[in-house]
Amino acid sequence: MTDATKTHGRHVVVLAHPDPTSFNAAVAEAYCQAVRKSGQEVILRDLYAMNFNPILRNDERPDRPGFEIAPDVQAELAAIKGCDVVAFIYPIWFGLPPAMMKGYVDRVIGSGVTPHQVQDRAGQGPLTAGHMISITTSGARDAWLDEQGQMESLRQLSSRYLFRAFSMKSAHYLHIGSIVEGMTERFADQHLFDVQEKARTVCATVAAERYGAAAPPTIFDGS
Repeated sequence: MTDATKTHGRHVVVLAHPDPTSFNAAVAEAYCQAVRKSGQEVILRDLYAMNFNPILRNDERPDRPGFEIAPDVQAELAAIKGCDVVAFIYPIWFGLPPAMMKGYVDRVIGSGVTPHQVQDRAGQGPLTAGHMISITTSGARDAWLDEQGQMESLRQLSSRYLFRAFSMKSAHYLHIGSIVEGMTERFADQHLFDVQEKARTVCATVAAERYGAAAPPTIFDGS
């Protein structure tokens, strides 16, 4: 890492999709491209490609005597240490994130933080004082998800809880529905453009902080 990238900001993109040719993978690449064009550094953590183990063992739980942080979790904590932004990218399956992503939150994001600390907003996880963006996809249409009350649940599940629990500066959320086989290239390109616009917004926030501008207020952007 150069001094310039340290100054301009650093993003970590956490991708959870088993297909390396999926639309989610394209979303991750679009986000990374936008960050690089903004002059900031980005690191991709492809959980399936890494064969990340999502299972939280009992001896990893911080509320258990003598708990230990596993070596693979230590490696992830080192990767995201000091980053300005963490971007989570994953599909919604049966109303929930993939087990791989949930396991990453359990084992890495919540590493060393007890439920009591979360309730008291005293948890000092690896995302504390940083920014977060969650980008999710689904085969279902947004309108259908809204009718089921699922859109608000996704916002709560994907960003708002972590934003509040770990005292983050901001949390952004973008959901893309109707991602199915046979979707048109124009449809896909429009949503990839939206992803890049979201990335540029977050990059601008980081740049303003890095160059000494007034820090933006703590926000949750669920749009």
